[in-house]
This record gives sequence, structure tokens and C-alpha cells, in this order.
Amino acid sequence: MTESPNDMDHVKNTLLDAILIHVPFDGWSETAFRTAIAESHTDAGLARAACPRGALDLAVAYHKRGDDLMAQRMAETDLTDMRIRDRIALAIRYRLEAVEDKECVRRGTTLFALPQHAGEGTRLVWGTADRIWTALGDSSEDVNWYTKRASLSAVYGATVLYWLGDDTFDSQPTWEFLDRRIEGVMRFEKAKARMRSNPFLKPFTLGPRMVGSQIKPPHARKPLQMPGFLRPNAAKGA
Repeated sequence: MTESPNDMDHVKNTLLDAILIHVPFDGWSETAFRTAIAESHTDAGLARAACPRGALDLAVAYHKRGDDLMAQRMAETDLTDMRIRDRIALAIRYRLEAVEDKECVRRGTTLFALPQHAGEGTRLVWGTADRIWTALGDSSEDVNWYTKRASLSAVYGATVLYWLGDDTFDSQPTWEFLDRRIEGVMRFEKAKARMRSNPFLKPFTLGPRMVGSQIKPPHARKPLQMPGFLRPNAAKGA
């Protein structure tokens, strides 16, 4: 009997719940993965089907679970009277507060620092930045869609590393560090805005802005039309 995607998600979540207690000691490892299978009484074949890469897939699922919790809290928070920088800071704070055991993140940072998993780690951080901007209602349709997420990825990544070394009870040094990083980005954005509005410098920014306006985010790209292929609507009217 073939398992549905929902069944596979259930299996993965079951394994994730089971592995978390072992990650601080064994890392996101094959040993921890096998222990999770045994303790959750999950069929080994089913576990491998849900997580072909073993503990790596569970580490990815753990990161995305944190993103989901952050997005849920943001949706439940009234952001109406908050400045954009304060909304960003709050989202990152919610994301870090979604972590129940900092050691699981520390072990994940080590895992995704390995050359063979670095690409995966980069995609996860980018995904977190995208979830934050989406939660904030970002409507960018040009190169700004990418620059916003690139800047936020850098801020989030640096803040996570600082937070991992912050042993204070309330993580106040981390929140102050986060505010400084966001302030740095905001100063840069203000400098760009002043350059665009300066009548002497504006001509020098025209070319880059024209190029940037042609760069579209994934959701705004038109499907590539190849010779000999009809669009679905066109086919119906033929």
C-alpha cells in the first residue's frame, strides 16, 4: 500500500519528535536517527521512505518547523503601529524563541557547515528570510525581492551565531545585537534612497535601476514559451 504525502509528513514529524532528545548528545547523526526509529516504533522501511537522507532530513524538518511557529505567531500579532524595522526584529525574535533546545540548533549549525550540506543550510536560511518577508506582506516584484531576502538572511545568520554564544537568561545581548544589525541595514537603505533622489547622482543609478526592474521574483516570472508549444488557454480556443 502506497503511503500518501500526508502520511509521510506524519512519519517525519513522529521521528522528529523522537530524535530531538538525542540530538544534543549524538548530533543529527545516523545513530540518533536509528534510535528515533526504535523509540517511536516506526517501521524502518517507512522511516527511510519519509527521510531518505536520514537525520539530515529531520534537521531540515526541524528548521522548517521553527519557521512555521514563527509565521503563526506573526499572524496572531497586531503589527499595525510597528515600524518595519521593529516588525523584522520581532519576527527574528519569534523565530529564535521557537527553539526549545539551543543545542539542537548548535548541532544543526555544525551539520550545515559541512561542505556537502552547506547548500542546504543556505537554502534554509534564505527560506526563513522569505517566510519573514512574506509574513510582513512584502509585495516586491523586482530585484528588491532578492535584495531584501539577501540582507535579511545575513542579519538572521549573524544573529543566530551571536545567540548561540549568549548564555544570559533573557537573551538581551542578542536582541541588542539584532537591533544594531538592523540599524546598519536601514542606514544602507537610506543612503541608497538619498542617492536616488540626488539630482547629481540620479543619472548614475538609472542604469542599475532599469536592469533591476527587469529582474522578477520566482512567483512573478512568466512561463517560458517555446516554439511549437501552445499556452493552455490558447489550446482551448483553437
